[in-house]
Amino acid sequence: MSVVTATWRATQKANRRASLMTAAARLFAERGFAAVSTVDLGEAVGMSGPALYKHFPSKDALLAELLTDASERLLEGCREILAERISPDEALARLVRFHLDFATADPDIIRLQDRELAHLATDVNHEVRRLQRAYVQEWDAVLERRRPELDADERQTRLLATFGLLNSTPHSAVAANAPDILAGMALRALAGADA
Repeated sequence: MSVVTATWRATQKANRRASLMTAAARLFAERGFAAVSTVDLGEAVGMSGPALYKHFPSKDALLAELLTDASERLLEGCREILAERISPDEALARLVRFHLDFATADPDIIRLQDRELAHLATDVNHEVRRLQRAYVQEWDAVLERRRPELDADERQTRLLATFGLLNSTPHSAVAANAPDILAGMALRALAGADA
């Protein structure tokens, strides 16, 4: 087999895997994890249900990868923003926009994070929760610098309310300028009325 053929096959396999992940996220979000069969998943991407096992050891492993990958991408994007030397106000604004962009680009993943975490194996659930906690802690450090008068409980309340607001975007944003409205609301919740 030539190098070109091997590269083409590897690319095709990667593309099929990515298509399978996208279709799985959509189906799991629409119907719920338990209601989607491997046959449904295969049909969604034009393969047989058993062909799924060429890409993932199980339907559970597919869900685990979807949720772990989402949490890793959120944390990585957050840390990239915070690696820059910017003010707490700028950091909060960019974090809010980053999270909103993620939520609107991957609404099915946001729905899965809300509803399907309980279906993960215990060790994967703990890993996703660890990544989520790290993400919240990164935001909390910025909020503490911006609002040092807030105690940890109030910061936590503001952060969790903000995530709830931002994560509701795929479910509730109907106005064309909904992301801007939600970003403004989130920044006011975090930074105060003057934001």
